[in-house]
Amino acid sequence: MEIRKVGVVGCGQMGGGIARVCAHSGYPVLVSELNDALLKKGLAAVASSLDRDVKKEKITLPEKEAILTRIGGTTNIDDLEDCDIIIEASVEDLDLKKRIFRDMDKVCPRAMVLATNTSSLPVSEIAAATGRPDRVLGMHFFNPVPSMKLLELVKTVATSDATLKIAYAFGQSLGKTVVVTPDTPGFIVNRLLVPQILNAIRLVESGAVTKEDIDTAMTLGLNHPIGPLTLADLVGLDILLAMADSIHEKLGETQYLPPELLKNLVAAGRLGRKTGHGFYEYN
Repeated sequence: MEIRKVGVVGCGQMGGGIARVCAHSGYPVLVSELNDALLKKGLAAVASSLDRDVKKEKITLPEKEAILTRIGGTTNIDDLEDCDIIIEASVEDLDLKKRIFRDMDKVCPRAMVLATNTSSLPVSEIAAATGRPDRVLGMHFFNPVPSMKLLELVKTVATSDATLKIAYAFGQSLGKTVVVTPDTPGFIVNRLLVPQILNAIRLVESGAVTKEDIDTAMTLGLNHPIGPLTLADLVGLDILLAMADSIHEKLGETQYLPPELLKNLVAAGRLGRKTGHGFYEYN
């Protein structure tokens, strides 16, 4: 099966990034959002990110214009029925994702591949909301999507080999390095990453070490590009909390228990870069 057109459900930070990468790779993309305001906001963010890359000379102005001409938008999920693959990129809410997949299952041809960009939710449960679990898998992109080279493909026990093969080739066509993981809590990256970030938060919470010293130690001591607390702000503290809760619910391991400091920051709306403040302040 050849992928000729891509559908993306959700035009937030992840959905917009996925749409951009697909369009940059030559695919016509149709993005679906709940309403015109969200769609307009999401597409404007994609255009702004492209403008920044033009200024940094990462892409040319003609390349930017070509990318934008390949991206269309809709508020009617039925319009995605002529896509060959749909990537759902809504917020990390299992019930919401199930509802989206039930809706897609009703309008999309049986041969279409349906993928979820979840970072930690059980893909098998999402797939079970459809009548085609063999055509469903996880496609976990990383933030920011245009810069991050990895793509985790999450294969459930029901995902067919043919579906995995299509998704693998598609991921490579986007310039991503593809790894395959079973549908296990946190998959590969977040299974290992979340405890590290939570432990960094616990150190801050203890008052024994400053957040700046933690990030400096991890960047210079382990050659990480950014420290764990800066990374938490980039990912979004609400997303981090959701991942920790999801993995802890499945595994029951105390290393995934969210610290009170993380829960308090999220409750206060201090979610990181996207709100202008998290562990650090942002202009």
